[in-house]
Amino acid sequence: VQEENETGPLKKNSRDYSLLFPRDLDARAKNECYRATFRLPKDECLDGHTDCTLWTPFNKMHIPGQMFVSNNYICFASKAEEACHLIIPLREVTIVEKADSSSVLPSPLSISTKSKMTFFFANLRDRDFLVQRISDFLQRTPSKKPCGINICIFQEVPELPSSSPLAVSPPSALNNRPVNFCAGEVPTASQGLLKLFRRNSEELLGPKGAKEKMKEESWNIHFFEYGRGMCMYRTAKTRELVQKGIPENLRGELWLLFSGAWNEMVTHPGYYGDLVEKSMGKYNLATEEIERDLHRSMPEHPAFQNELGIAALRRVLTAYAFRNPTIGYCQAMNIVTSVLLLYCNEEEAFWLLVALCERMLPDYYNTRVVGALVDQGIFEELTREYLPQLSEKMQELGVISTISLSWFLTLFLSVMPFESAVVIVDCFFYEGIKFILQVSLAILDANMEKLLQCCDEGEAMTILGRYLDNVVNRQSVSPPIPHLHALLTSGDDPPLEIDIFDLIKTSYEKFSNLKADDIEQMRFKQRLKVIQSLEDTAKKSVVRAVSSDIGFSIEELEELYVVFKAKYLMSCYWGNNRAAAARRDQSLPYLEQYRIDMEQFKELFISLTPWSCGAHTPVLAGRLFRLLDENRDSLINFKEFVTGMSGMYHGDLTDKLKILYKLHLPPGE
Repeated sequence: VQEENETGPLKKNSRDYSLLFPRDLDARAKNECYRATFRLPKDECLDGHTDCTLWTPFNKMHIPGQMFVSNNYICFASKAEEACHLIIPLREVTIVEKADSSSVLPSPLSISTKSKMTFFFANLRDRDFLVQRISDFLQRTPSKKPCGINICIFQEVPELPSSSPLAVSPPSALNNRPVNFCAGEVPTASQGLLKLFRRNSEELLGPKGAKEKMKEESWNIHFFEYGRGMCMYRTAKTRELVQKGIPENLRGELWLLFSGAWNEMVTHPGYYGDLVEKSMGKYNLATEEIERDLHRSMPEHPAFQNELGIAALRRVLTAYAFRNPTIGYCQAMNIVTSVLLLYCNEEEAFWLLVALCERMLPDYYNTRVVGALVDQGIFEELTREYLPQLSEKMQELGVISTISLSWFLTLFLSVMPFESAVVIVDCFFYEGIKFILQVSLAILDANMEKLLQCCDEGEAMTILGRYLDNVVNRQSVSPPIPHLHALLTSGDDPPLEIDIFDLIKTSYEKFSNLKADDIEQMRFKQRLKVIQSLEDTAKKSVVRAVSSDIGFSIEELEELYVVFKAKYLMSCYWGNNRAAAARRDQSLPYLEQYRIDMEQFKELFISLTPWSCGAHTPVLAGRLFRLLDENRDSLINFKEFVTGMSGMYHGDLTDKLKILYKLHLPPGE
């Protein structure tokens, strides 16, 4: 097994490899890349990786790549990016078999699953250690019993029958997915709302209906050759089918699989129902905002013109707000969730929302939209690289920031006709943010000449709005949902329609050399820039808020703010004061977000005060803290802190004597 210190591979000389990684930013970035590449839960940590080959029965080849092992998954990525990706949850593994090496097939290993699929790996370095690691993880897998795992040694590797390219899994259990809800929750959306509110459409019987049936048959053939479910071989062929639009009957199932939401749902049975029960009848700022937006989500769709759809949307959004109070509820979540509910039942829509908010679009849906700013920075970089003529103009107009919010936050659902935007969502769940970036570049490229002639941001957004309004899906079997064409021209020639599949094809032809790994690395680097920029903004905001009546200069206040914040953070994350982290409320003004207690203040006072008086210094610090703590909550903010420091440094003799006098009166004494 490969042993490279910087990449976090399997290591035989360490009992707990994960303990080494948090100290290493490079390893952390690789962990995040691993999770993003295979759509794994956010707490999954890469244990290691090793070079190997994988037998791919659909083309009868041994393809080179790397095996990745973590606590709950075995994954494979081919060296050729589009050749094959594979995700094997350990909860599905039944048998791990190894055989004698041969010159043709050195160090072979086969892994069998509950769905009767068998995967053959070879050319493994240190196979015995690898098998032992997999065995260790299998023993810890919650669904495994000691007697249910077979680690076998065979004398020869069984060959696959030439007539049967793959031991095909039975029809997916996703087709009849049970969902449990708490008693009394009526009505309940136990299946996708589109099935319940499908309007009669002649298209189902016409050429479009025939096209839809052909798409379904193409996927059924694909399932036969490549497997169905989480352990499906994911290849260039899979991506080609996604690009052509996922059939409506399969959309919910494939969104769950490609996003990784299925993994989290099956490993947390009953979790959604419990959240719904706990959140019922409870009200806070998030639930008030949800109620306000419920009827604005997709008011033109019949599924949300009645209590069934509205109640389902309310439950999913409220349950998520209780799961993740840091995010709670953010505008745009209602639009995306309403679309998820059209194709999935409530529990599935909830886990897709989790995948979206916490993994695929991390930090998008919060007050500072850090994630959107990160991807905005990446989009700016890519525009400079791929569309240099347009880049400078876009910066001048300030259009990129508007695009990143209106396009990325809602996955084009708010700016494009629904039946077209849902195809964008198909590709997004398969490709991730890479696809959103590449199709955004394609849209800018298609409008380059017009954008170069623009004089201001409004004109540029009007041009882009007209273009997006007229992206059509001529293959859709559902009746078109009314879309607001507020930006269309009036009186001129009718606007040119753009076929969504042509747009997607163009985006791949011109910008497909974007790599998912590169995007994740760019995200990691860009996040540091964004956070630094936000912190600089916060620092300037705080300094402006206190500088008018404080004796320190702007530069001195900025230095004191850095020291004050560092003391707070060190206490949170390197000390024993975990309560300090809990008391930070990011919804408060910047000035109020960081507050220190008496012990923290004493440490700063001792290091900064000009009034050092030996053993009595801590006593003096305690008295000054009580004097500054006007609201008696045993915490002081930055303004209160510098007010005390300013009196000691910049007050005249009379002012200083007054402070000393007050320190000997209540509440200072």
